[in-house]
Amino acid sequence: MTLETLSTVKSFGGTQGVYRHASRETGTDMTFAVYLPPQAEAAGAKLPVLWYLSGLTCTHANVMEKGGYQRVCAELGLVLVAPDTSPRGADVPDDPGYDFGQGAGFYVDATEAPYAAHYRMASYISGELPTYLAAHFPVDAARQGITGHSMGGHGALTLALRNPGRYRSVSAFAPIVAPSEVPWGEKALGRYLGPDRAAWRRHDAVALIEAGARVPEILADQGTCDTFLDEQLKPERLEAACRAAGIPLILRLQPGYDHSYYFIATFMEDHLRWHAERLAP
Repeated sequence: MTLETLSTVKSFGGTQGVYRHASRETGTDMTFAVYLPPQAEAAGAKLPVLWYLSGLTCTHANVMEKGGYQRVCAELGLVLVAPDTSPRGADVPDDPGYDFGQGAGFYVDATEAPYAAHYRMASYISGELPTYLAAHFPVDAARQGITGHSMGGHGALTLALRNPGRYRSVSAFAPIVAPSEVPWGEKALGRYLGPDRAAWRRHDAVALIEAGARVPEILADQGTCDTFLDEQLKPERLEAACRAAGIPLILRLQPGYDHSYYFIATFMEDHLRWHAERLAP
């Protein structure tokens, strides 16, 4: 399980690193970021982990450079892991649109040619990458939370719902909650998974909840001036599904905020503290 260190920098007493490894799931090299708080240097340390899944067009670098999490993670003793959003490389099928192909893996395991060989982000995030994390970093596998933005919010919700007990906590920033019902999701799920909409439901948070999947609770923030709110995000669908299922949902509509990292950075500390409470020993 060889891991290549691409860079490390000191931040708030901890270490912000970027790493690369050869992935068996995607058949490509994959890059990801890990923030280790200063508590990681203690002998025998095993720290809680928060996974952050990024949105369309992003890499690990967006949240690493703009998310503003390092100070609070250092205070809380929280490891933050930011994977890439898709496989990448000259041999990986792509698309001229920003909302499909490289940078837009949608956190699914593709079943359709030519994408099935490489686009296996669900298995990569939930299966392969955690084994590398456990082998190389002082993390407590029993204390994991997951969050994400937009497409990554969709990924956080669906991976938590599909892997009961894996994540103690789940939150999201402006998530795509019902991709089967919106243009971004219809394009991605249709081409990655094929035309059978029944197959899409396993990658749709609202559909999963309606089918009986459960998590203990959800925190979600959504800007009211988000230009994607009505057409692509539809938080009211998640609110209705959680209400019917009895899942406690804190849905905070934030007046004046958009879809950008200004929005994410504003409420990042709230999410980090919320996860840390639930990941306590």
